This record gives sequence, C-alpha cells and structure tokens, in this order.
Amino acid sequence: MMMPKKDKSEGTVPTKTEMDVLQVLWRYGPSTVRFVHDKLNEQKEAVIYTSTLKLMQVMKEKGMLNRDESNMKHVYSAAVGEDSVKGNLLGRFVDSTYNGSPSSLMVALLGNDKTSAEELQKIKDLLNNMDNQ
Repeated sequence: MMMPKKDKSEGTVPTKTEMDVLQVLWRYGPSTVRFVHDKLNEQKEAVIYTSTLKLMQVMKEKGMLNRDESNMKHVYSAAVGEDSVKGNLLGRFVDSTYNGSPSSLMVALLGNDKTSAEELQKIKDLLNNMDNQ
C-alpha cells in the first residue's frame, strides 16, 4: 500500500542562510538568483554568486522554493509561508529554551533594557484587544 506523500514544507526549519534567502523572497516577491544574490550582498560581506545559486537549487529540492522556468531567467519564489516558518521556529525556540512556556519568554523579552516605552504600549494595546474579544 502506498503512503500519501508528505508535504515537504510542513515543519520546515531553514538554516540561517536559507532564512536569509526566504526573507528576501518574502519581502520582494518572486525574484531571480541575481536579485537575491545582490540583496544578500547588501546585508553581509561578499557572497559568491554560485553559492547563492546552489543554495537556492538545494532549497528548491527541499521544497522551500518554487522555480518558474518559463522564461530564460529562472524566477524563484518562496514555497513556504512566512508566518508558518516563523511560527514553527518560534515554537521550537520556546519549547527548547523556555520549556514550552510563552509567559517565561515574554518575561525574558520585556525584562531587558531593550524594550522601549513605545513597544510596551503596543504590547499593552494588543493584550487589551485580546481581552476585549
């Protein structure tokens, strides 16, 4: 009996470099390797074009990217949703670092010196809106 094919994007945990590529595609939409490569070079020290190309080809094989080959230039797009990937990463982080406790994460986040009064107010507003629903 054949087992149903599992969705490759389900539970996707990209590496840091794969996440950089996904961030470019989520922000700018479908793009060529050259465009993604140029954006990556703006963000960090020099990246070799062939490395970007190979990384995106591997990401396509993993099911993280789609590739449109209908034109001379291949155009890649994210095959995984931003909210889904970030939610999965956040869930794993909370599970492994805070024993699955979102409140422990929030205490750690809000208890540091980096949280501005403006950010605290946004969080208060969000919590008030959640209470009123």
